[in-house]
Amino acid sequence: MILPIYLYGHPVLRKVTKDISSDYPDLKILLDNMFETMYNADGVGLAAPQIGLEDRILVVDLSPYEEYDPSCAGFKKAFINAHIIERGEEEEIMEEGCLSIPHIHEKVPRSNRIRIQYLDENLQPHDEVYEGYKARVIQHEYDHLEGIMFVDHISGIRKQLIRAKLNKIMSGNVNCSYKIKRHVKK
Repeated sequence: MILPIYLYGHPVLRKVTKDISSDYPDLKILLDNMFETMYNADGVGLAAPQIGLEDRILVVDLSPYEEYDPSCAGFKKAFINAHIIERGEEEEIMEEGCLSIPHIHEKVPRSNRIRIQYLDENLQPHDEVYEGYKARVIQHEYDHLEGIMFVDHISGIRKQLIRAKLNKIMSGNVNCSYKIKRHVKK
């Protein structure tokens, strides 16, 4: 089932998520829905807060980037109860976008290497190191689990330059090719 993606300004996107228990109801259905929602929006990653949940779950599929980075071929994973425990000292700056912040792309610095502990879709534990584009995408989605968005990493001047666009998104004045959930202030 394709779920609506919550847009910038919605409070759930600023909440720190919580680990889930091993008896989480319908986990497989949720993961399938997350992948389907991500594919429908032409994304390569999606975190639970982007669909309104405060759970520590993210999914990625980097197959579309295998031409750019051959190691991305077939890289489709769910990260449950993910915790980055180490970041490399070297940073790389690349342009990023986000399904929750449509039509905005900015250059963001990120560590070029991470070590992450997580459970897979079968709740099996992993402790893995990722570099390059994999590390970047995982960090972007991981930030959502911490209530952080990619625009939080850009300079104050750049943020001022896109403030009007961010305000339009927050006011619900944005069109997307995918299902969205606007935040209506009460």
